[in-house]
Amino acid sequence: MVAETSPKLISVTLRVWRQAGPGSAGKFVEYQAANLSPNMSLLEMLDVVNDDLEKRGEDPIAFAHDCREGICGTCSLVIDGKPHGPHQGVASCQTYMRSFADGATIVIEPFRAKPFPVIKDLISDRSAFDQIQQAGGFISVRTGACCDANAIPVPKPVADLAMDAAACIGCGACVAACKNASAMLFVSAKVSQLGLLPQGQPERDTRVLNMVSKMDELGFGNCTNQYECSAACPKLISHDFIARMNRDYIGALFRSSLQPASNAGAGGAG
Repeated sequence: MVAETSPKLISVTLRVWRQAGPGSAGKFVEYQAANLSPNMSLLEMLDVVNDDLEKRGEDPIAFAHDCREGICGTCSLVIDGKPHGPHQGVASCQTYMRSFADGATIVIEPFRAKPFPVIKDLISDRSAFDQIQQAGGFISVRTGACCDANAIPVPKPVADLAMDAAACIGCGACVAACKNASAMLFVSAKVSQLGLLPQGQPERDTRVLNMVSKMDELGFGNCTNQYECSAACPKLISHDFIARMNRDYIGALFRSSLQPASNAGAGGAG
């Protein structure tokens, strides 16, 4: 039998953004994290650091987390200048310490954008996404009782594309990566996941008009086709959805301009 060997422990220096509250000035603070297993996640490493801080009577580092499985999008961190860290297609909670060399300095900060104000330390307020979703990212028409799965035929390529859009977890990496703090990738995914399906057609126009309007109102910037958004997305959502949303938006604007004033804004299928 071959004896199992434990992985070599590593030590790193952390430069963590500390900020007491939304109106407070923030700064980077250095911490030493020693004897870490390379198989622990970055969030587990922060847990270890916080345990040490609490033992010393110091304020632990505030960071958001929930599922720790790359599903919820809560663990939104900028790691060494990249939203969610050095790898593509993973969230911050799926970044492991083996991604960093022994003795490395790791810089950790919150997602930064005007519509994402810092609540404390590494936690940003991303409720702006909730407001965009509430503006039209739903189906309000009565659909009756649940029907058979094959009652409304949907071509498989269309269903697959809708599922690709629905993979968005609303983490905000697209905003953090964009030099304009654009939310176009998020909004286009939420618009497309419903706009591609038959159930989403009655409100297709009002959905895209209202969600884009709310996005602009909240202060997100415009897309300039740099595609940092899709590169940083932990679900690798394609920037092609932005082009799809732009087509839907232009079409919805045109159709709304042809409607009588009393009916302006009423939903209409494309």
